Order: sequence, then structure tokens, then C-alpha cells
Amino acid sequence: MYSNIKNTLKSFSTLSFQKDRDHILINLGEEDAEEVLEKACNIAGIQRLSLCYVCDSVYEKIATAALEIIKDEEGSTFKVKAHRIDKSFPIPSMELAAKLGGVILHNIPSLSVDVHNPDITLKVDVKPKQTFIYCKEALGLGGYPLGMNGKVTMLLSGGIDSPVAAYSLIRRGIKVECLHFAAPPYTSDAVIDKLTDIMGVLNNYQEQIRLQVIPFTKLQMAIYANAAEPYCITIMRRMMMRIAAKAKERNHALAIATGESVGQVASQTLESLNVINEVTNIPVLRPLATSDKLSIIATSKKIGTYDISIRPYEDCCTIFTPKNPKTKPSLKDAKFYESKFDFESMIEEALDNSYFITVKDGEVIDKKMAYQKKNQDE
Repeated sequence: MYSNIKNTLKSFSTLSFQKDRDHILINLGEEDAEEVLEKACNIAGIQRLSLCYVCDSVYEKIATAALEIIKDEEGSTFKVKAHRIDKSFPIPSMELAAKLGGVILHNIPSLSVDVHNPDITLKVDVKPKQTFIYCKEALGLGGYPLGMNGKVTMLLSGGIDSPVAAYSLIRRGIKVECLHFAAPPYTSDAVIDKLTDIMGVLNNYQEQIRLQVIPFTKLQMAIYANAAEPYCITIMRRMMMRIAAKAKERNHALAIATGESVGQVASQTLESLNVINEVTNIPVLRPLATSDKLSIIATSKKIGTYDISIRPYEDCCTIFTPKNPKTKPSLKDAKFYESKFDFESMIEEALDNSYFITVKDGEVIDKKMAYQKKNQDE
């Protein structure tokens, strides 16, 4: 958590950091408080942020600081909440709150006390050596510290759903490494630019993200040549899941993740998902499984991926969508169509000819071909 906060805020050169038992303290130095606060609010695992004034744990200094802070706040009513964490401090919490309230009333006659619904709440946390005094608080992203719950291979299509799913995973402390299926010349290279822009937005929540681009055209053509059209999307998704499972192993991830929402399209009915999942026993996370489209769109706008996702560049799933896809496919039929061509060798070929793009701070910092399978195994 500590290193992730330092990495996320590294562009602020005059910040300094200090670890406490249950807090991380950031000295603002010469930085703008609001800018630092806005950036810090995007860090997974942070529940709350407070903009504090720090002074020695001496009553006279606490009282002086409390007056300085509250005089700049807007409102006509206030209350003081004091917490004596350091029990050696001579004034108990309730008494300290009352004494500070009295000082404020005496020096700022325009303010009055309202303990139930105040315009201003002044909080005072008395710790050994230092006391933290603050009125301004902001909610953090919540969830868990990034990486706490491992890494997943995230299927990233470039549509609205999968970036929101990636954000949901990051918020739960899961690091994402993305996988995209490209179908040149049927899909445009602009899709890759679109994906790197999406990853740039996700960099606000995860410092560095790697995307593996899988050439999928040969497999798709084989599917359409050997399967009845209504089954093509089901078999295509089964192939994607097989590839994702192998990529997950090669890239040392713990699970596969998708942006699927139950019932949203033909391949996302429970019957379809059951047939698609049959190809692997690896955990498949679907953070949007019960989300409706409007709530997904709302989140995509909130995190900043929506305008990128709606750019008119189609991925392989959109280009090759059959006219009448099977919503309740049969596993027996799916296996029959797959038996008509050698998909295993095509899967290995696709993986060996894939390439990686690494995005950090919104910029592509690395692009390279994937290692050949023989090197992966060494």
C-alpha cells in the first residue's frame, strides 16, 4: 500500500511520506493540496483522506491551530470531536472538545455550537508527540490495496463493459493484465490505439498495465468454415477462453476475468456461459455479472473510459457476430463442430505470434513480441 501511494503520487516532487500504525502521512511540501487529494482519491485501498494541520501535542498549540483552521471554514455552526489516542495527554477527549469549543466561541462570535447537524466539524486526534487537526475529509476509492488479491488476465475488448470490469477488479486489490483478440484486416489498427487510451485512463488506478494482443483471424475463419453460423459466437468464446487460460499460466496470473453481464447478449446467457466455461476449470471472474447496462455506462463515465469506448472501431466479436446466435447452445453440438478442425495448433500459433504493449502514465513504454513457447517453458 505504502509503495503504491508513493508511486501514484510520484509526479509531486516535494511530497514526503511517513508510515504510522494505521495511517500513511503525506507532507504536502510545496504541492497544491487539492491536486494531491484528487490524485490520492483514485488509489485502491484508501478509505478516507483528511487534510490535516499537524502540531505538537501541547494544549496551547492545539488551541491556536484549531482557531487558525476553523476561521477559514464556511458556515455558522460547529462542533468539536476530540479523540485522545495518547492516554498520557492530560486532558480527556470530552473535556478537550469542550475546552476547544469554548476557545472558538470566545474568539469567533459569529459561530455557534450545534452538536447534531453542524456546518463545520472540527476533528482533533491527539497522538504521542503530534496532534492532527482537520475539517476537510474526502472518501477514498475504498476496496483493498492493489495487488493484495493477486493478478488476473482480463479480457479487454475496447467496448464499454470490460474497462469497467477492470476498474472493479483493481478496486478490490486485484492487479489486471489485459488480453485482446485482434482480427486484422477485418479490424482496424485504431482499435489498438483505443485500447491503449483506455489503459491510460486505468493508469489512474493501476500505475502500469500490460496488454497482450492475440492474432485471432485464422481461428475465426476456421470457426466460420466448420461450424453452423448460430454456434460461431459460442465456439469463438470457447477458443478465447482456452487462449486466456494458457496466457494466464504463462503470465503467472491467478484467474481469468471478463466484462460479461448475464443475459446482455447471446453469449452471456447462463446456458451459453455454461458451455463456454466447460473448456477450463480456471476461476473466471465476472465483476459485472448482475450489473445492468445503465449502471455500467454510469461507471464508465465516472472513471473516464466511456468516450473512448464508444469510438466507432469494432473488435473481432462485433465484426463476426452471427445474425441468429444460439442463446441456449448444446455442449455436444459445440464439441462436434470443434472436432472438424485442428484448433489446438492454431491456439499455440496465435499465442506464439502475439505481442505485448505496456502502458504507464498514459503512454506506451514498451511493445514487443511474446516469447515463443519453447522459451516460455525454459
